[in-house]
Amino acid sequence: MRLLVVEDDAGLAPVLVRGLREEGHAVDHAATLAAADDLCSYNDYALVVLDLGLPDGDGLTLCRRLKAEGRTRVLVLTARGSATERVIGLDTGADDYLTKPFDFGELAARVRAVLRRPVTVGGSELRVGDIRLDMVTHRVWRGDVLIPLTAKEFAVLQYFMHQAGQTVTRTDLLEQVWDLYYEGTSNVVDVFVSTLRRKLDLPTAKTRLDTVRGVGFRLHDEAAPR
Repeated sequence: MRLLVVEDDAGLAPVLVRGLREEGHAVDHAATLAAADDLCSYNDYALVVLDLGLPDGDGLTLCRRLKAEGRTRVLVLTARGSATERVIGLDTGADDYLTKPFDFGELAARVRAVLRRPVTVGGSELRVGDIRLDMVTHRVWRGDVLIPLTAKEFAVLQYFMHQAGQTVTRTDLLEQVWDLYYEGTSNVVDVFVSTLRRKLDLPTAKTRLDTVRGVGFRLHDEAAPR
């Protein structure tokens, strides 16, 4: 597999490159965000081993872009070891997160494990038409307008956006956004859908949350190709 190591530490970088080559991988190296971005623009990498504290920027910006495009897998390798920082890294789309100092044997095992997974489209943002949802900050925009949503409204919209273009049943929403023990009113889904339409001002927009009669609902962008 062809890997890219993005690491600016002059002592650690050659150790990583040599060790991963001994594992049988073809390995390129970049010491800056700009160099990594350039290499990723014309090479297909199975995995990017990514430091975050780079001299010309934060590695999370590259992680976010690569995962949003579904380009490759990303294993973050960094000194940022707090729980909050790990959560941010994983929410940004990283497939794995390992803090320094580390044992190379563990890194090699994590590389093998990540390479067994399919490449997924990740990142912290979801977009459907002009609706943008940030899963880390729990904020939603329609165009440039910030839309205040409750936690449950946010969860309903997030599920719709994950299923964009597909018909979602009321049962789907109750199972995925509420739980097996929900004992509220039977029309709760319709109430939340109505509220989302009103708050996002969807009835006349190209991004629509339509009722599919007798089935459920569908969030879609009329301008998107079918």
